[in-house]
Amino acid sequence: MSEEGLEVPEAGHASGPLEQWVAIFTAILAAFGAVVGFQGSHLMNEVLLKKNEAVLHKAEATDEWNHYQAVSTKSHVMELAQELVPPERAGQFGEKIKKYDAQKDELMAKARELDNASEAADRESANLDRPHVRLALAMIFLQIAISLASITALTRRRWLFIVAALNAAGGVGLWLSATLLGA
Repeated sequence: MSEEGLEVPEAGHASGPLEQWVAIFTAILAAFGAVVGFQGSHLMNEVLLKKNEAVLHKAEATDEWNHYQAVSTKSHVMELAQELVPPERAGQFGEKIKKYDAQKDELMAKARELDNASEAADRESANLDRPHVRLALAMIFLQIAISLASITALTRRRWLFIVAALNAAGGVGLWLSATLLGA
C-alpha cells in the first residue's frame, strides 16, 4: 500500500528485521514503563503520607503551644493577683502558680516532641521524593524512546532506532539509580 509515496506495511506483516526489532523493543519498553510508572506512583503515595504526617504533627504541636500560652497567661494573671492582693491572701495563689508552671513544662516538652516528629517526617518525605524525581525522568526517557521507535517503524531510519535505544538506556539508568540508590 502506498499513500503519497509512503509505503505502509500491512498489519501483522513486518517487512523486515528492523520492524521486528522495533516491535519487540516497543513492547518491552511499554512493559518496563508500566513498572516504572507503578513504582513512581507508589513512592509518591509514600511521600504524600509522610508529608501529611508532618503536617499533622505540626498542627498538634501548634495546639500544644497554644495550650502552653493559655497556661502561661493564667500563671501570669495569678502572679499579678498575688502581687495585688493583701499579703495575707497572697499565699492562696502560690499553689496555682506552681501547678501552672508544672503544666507549662509538660506542655513545652510535648510541643517540642511534636515539632521534632514533624521535622523528621518532613525530612523523610523529602528523602523519599528524590528517587521519585528520577523515576519520573526515567518514565519520560522511556516514553521518548517509544515515540522514536514508532517513528523508526514508519520511516525505517536505523539511526532513529539507535537514538531510541539511547533514550531507553537513559531511562533504565535513571530507574536503576532511583531503585538501587534510593535517596
